Order: sequence, then structure tokens, then C-alpha cells
Amino acid sequence: MPVVFNKNIDEDTILAVWKIEETEEQLISGLQLKQHELDVISSLNNGKRLLHWLSTRVLLRTMLNTSEYIDCRMDEHGKPYLPNLGYHISLSHSYDYASVIVGKKKKVGVDIELIKHKIKSIRNKFLSDSELAQKQIGDNTNGLYVCWCAKEAIYKWNGRKGLEFKRDIHIKPFKLKDEGSLKALVDLPEGALELTVHYFKTNDGYMLGYVVA
Repeated sequence: MPVVFNKNIDEDTILAVWKIEETEEQLISGLQLKQHELDVISSLNNGKRLLHWLSTRVLLRTMLNTSEYIDCRMDEHGKPYLPNLGYHISLSHSYDYASVIVGKKKKVGVDIELIKHKIKSIRNKFLSDSELAQKQIGDNTNGLYVCWCAKEAIYKWNGRKGLEFKRDIHIKPFKLKDEGSLKALVDLPEGALELTVHYFKTNDGYMLGYVVA
């Protein structure tokens, strides 16, 4: 499983992506697993779900570059956290790729998606009319995926249930590129907040978005 992308976003935050090429057995051999993790593994059907779970943990272990056991759990909102470390983390996976972002001080969120034209059939579910009216979004598959990844990354950054893509996260007009950034206004219970989301498209047809704040 080679690391295909590795970026130090700032001195306290790192983002990495790698391609899943190993078998389940090979991935498991790279982990130190305790009973609660073995229970999770046994609950997952063999196939992509299990490979995704394993690969994000192996990638996290590689990024932290430690021989110590890393306990990665999910809280009541489904947000991953490290009980023994004070870091913020976010995990994502899609088909043959896994992505992890680690922030020592700031909250983080990441999403990676394989680009497919079928996203056009669900665009009204996660985008408002004013967002769809933006020419770089409306009927542009790449633009739609930028928005999806941005909203998903923000949702993971927030880490709490109840945030709705269409109602609460508003993408401001942006210039669509293969790699760029956009601003989004997020309606949170404590008030509105503007966040910057960075994104890029890979050479083999994936879109990734991440937020650090």
C-alpha cells in the first residue's frame, strides 16, 4: 500500500492518501489489535468495508510513525478519536483509496470520493437552488463533487450529528480548478461560521476535500 499523497498542511497538521493493494491478512499484520477492535473486524463483512477500516488504521499508524499501540475509537456521533492522544483526526475512503488527516491542535475533516456521473441525480438533495445556479456547480460533475467533498469534510470537522448539507452548509461562489479552495458558510447552533475548504482532483478520477480550523 504505497502512500500516493502526503502533505504537511502546516506544522501541526498532516494529510495522507494511499492506495489499497494489500489483502486483509497483510493489513492486519501491520496492526496491533485489541479485543474491541477484533470485535469490530468480525462485525464487518469481508470485502471493501473491512479493507477500508483496516487501511485507514494502517495509514494512521504510518503517519504517526510509532511502534506504540494506537487506540482509534468512534464517539457517540461516529467521529473517530484517539483516547491516548490529544490529536484531532478524520478518516475517509472510497473504492481503492484511504485518506487520513491528523491535526495536533486544530479540528480537521477530510473526504475522498470516486467521481461518477450519477451524482447529478442526487444534487438537489445536498445543494440549494442558489448553489446549483452557480455555473461551476449546476451541471458540472467535478463541481458537484467539489461541493460534496467540501460539505462532507465540514460535517466531519464539526463531528456532531444534526448538521444537514443542504440546510446548514452553504458553498460560496468559487472558481473551479483541478486544485483549489472555496469558502463555505456553516450554520452551527452557536452561530454562523465561515470555513475554507481545500480540494484537489487526482489523475485517476477521485476528488478530495479537507478542512482545518
